Amino acid sequence: MTATSSAPSSPAAKPAPSAARVITAACVGNALEWYDIAVYSYFAVYISRAFFDNSDPAVGLLLTLGTFAVSFLIRPIGAMVLGGYADRAGRTPALSLSLGLMVLGTLLICIMPTYASIGVLASIGILVARLIQGFAAGGEFGSATAMMVEHLPGRRGFAASWQFTSQAASALIAAVLGTVLTTTMSEETLDSWGFRIPFIVGLLVGPVGIYIRRHVPEPEPTAEALADTRVKTPVRDVLREHKVAVLLTIGALAATTCLNYMITYIPTYAIDTLELPSSSGFIATVVGAVVLLLVTPLSGHLSDRFGPVPLMLPAAAAVLVLIYGLFSFMVAAPGVGVLVLVVGVMALLKGTYFGPLGGLMAGLFPTRVRATGMAVGYNIGVAIFGGFTPLVAQWLLGSTGNDAAPAFWVMVAAVASISALVVCRKRVPRRD
Repeated sequence: MTATSSAPSSPAAKPAPSAARVITAACVGNALEWYDIAVYSYFAVYISRAFFDNSDPAVGLLLTLGTFAVSFLIRPIGAMVLGGYADRAGRTPALSLSLGLMVLGTLLICIMPTYASIGVLASIGILVARLIQGFAAGGEFGSATAMMVEHLPGRRGFAASWQFTSQAASALIAAVLGTVLTTTMSEETLDSWGFRIPFIVGLLVGPVGIYIRRHVPEPEPTAEALADTRVKTPVRDVLREHKVAVLLTIGALAATTCLNYMITYIPTYAIDTLELPSSSGFIATVVGAVVLLLVTPLSGHLSDRFGPVPLMLPAAAAVLVLIYGLFSFMVAAPGVGVLVLVVGVMALLKGTYFGPLGGLMAGLFPTRVRATGMAVGYNIGVAIFGGFTPLVAQWLLGSTGNDAAPAFWVMVAAVASISALVVCRKRVPRRD
């Protein structure tokens, strides 16, 4: 009788949340993060005009993209702080905190006065907003992915793929909104206030996401790890005992991350380099997001049956072989149709690679340091091959005079990923 009456007070006796509830709670913050990233990249031209000195428009755009890149430098710090917090205190409080910080950064962008109003303080304010978002995003991926694979261990690949599927959904929403705004508003209206609309839309997601996250219990493996009374030092343990796993995570991320940020750079590339209408780049990214939305969860599901590497390795090799030709095609025949076709192919390769990636990364680390290990590796990889991709692309265009030059950076990333996957297949065991 005593055991029966005390059972409800035990966390283990509580009914497990549904898969849909777990996936929604885990993905809402990731979705907001990538929505804000996509919106900032898509509207970089307008942001540069609003918040930076535009006496030289090219310099203003570079400063905007530079601010985008710098925000990724703080992500590894957020990974260690928030990822360590998730491994010490639990997935749920860490995820609620990271989402709250993301909302704060988005709010600052929504309300920031323009450069014309307050001068360089506007530029500094945007930098601070992006740094807050970068810090918050640093702890988001590891904690959210760890929560999904620990709640749904039998469907690790499929569960983790929704982390990336949510990115595709966010990119789709951002691209649709960008298409609507650029086709219905004048350039003057967009420059004046229209570019803020997507950030306001993103801001509305925050409170709902925080509420959902606070009502999802800790996964059973995490609860067991938290019950261990020994002193927990997840950051130190990761850096001392799991350095190879961190390096493999960075390498595995390279191709898909670089390709993702190259896709988000397409609207700027279409306007500045191909001299196409503003709406053309957004139309292409809508198509790309739809492809990702369909392919990513399917690829994640297949990885539970066949393993992640057999799907990811051919996709990375195809990126290496095809990417320069795809950029050359856009340059040789600039147009909306060509842009849509190229982005669609890029999204197909990315989705095939992307789906199994979360499950592969989760398998590199044990439960007690999983959130920290994934967060550190993920955010270093994203900082190198993600945040700097638009800036590197713009620099390659200016320094080489070759309009297809951004492809060179993607090829470097593909080589890094192929190397990491070969090692993963041969040396790294699957962990529980």
